[in-house]
Amino acid sequence: MSASAYPQSPDSLEEAIGVRFGDRGLLTQALIHRSYLHEHPDSALPSNERLEFLGDAVLGLVIAEHIYHRYPEMSEGELTSLRAAVVKAPTLARLAGELHLGDYLLMSRGEEAGGGRARTAILASAYEALIGAMLIDRGLEVTRHFIVTQFGPVLEEVVRRRLDRDDKSMLQEVVQGLLGITPVYRVVETSGPDHEPQFVVEVSAGDQVLGRGSGRSKREAEQMAAAEALRNMNNTASGSR
Repeated sequence: MSASAYPQSPDSLEEAIGVRFGDRGLLTQALIHRSYLHEHPDSALPSNERLEFLGDAVLGLVIAEHIYHRYPEMSEGELTSLRAAVVKAPTLARLAGELHLGDYLLMSRGEEAGGGRARTAILASAYEALIGAMLIDRGLEVTRHFIVTQFGPVLEEVVRRRLDRDDKSMLQEVVQGLLGITPVYRVVETSGPDHEPQFVVEVSAGDQVLGRGSGRSKREAEQMAAAEALRNMNNTASGSR
């Protein structure tokens, strides 16, 4: 595949991430959204989905190892919450955005017209695919250095601002304290293919809908719904003062 086929040359992406690929085909594959293959069925390379699978596993491992050594005072539960607060789609998409990763993605014209280059799920998946490709091409040490460098500031921010606190747990405490009942979560919409589903979840207390959120898993969507509910309740409380 020629460089002209890219929206942006992958050379500048290598400069941005500080890693040179020996196998340019792996870097190319990491940038191929599945929609691209609908318009280019003769592509010699598959989509980035398998690399995404690998990158997701490596990212979780490296972050788990890093925070295990970085925060020896934390319990198993605290480490689990911290990892979950860091390794989530909005964070991955934000880091991908800082690298302008969306500018390099190969996708269909329809996906691009629909805002695909800025879509959280697509950016998060591409970021994980990039990590997977890096692991295969450059090995674990280079990949670990990239991940720790990228996520270092994110970890510090999460710990400093206590963003690792579970939104569902906080919402349950607030609702039970105010109303004496437990919030209920309900999937109201499911979209996307089986390998890349999107869930929309509503959280309610009694007959009142408190918030709505979406994510690549039911758990992520529930957390996003809880976060919105907490924001809504905080805004309501502030407005009544």
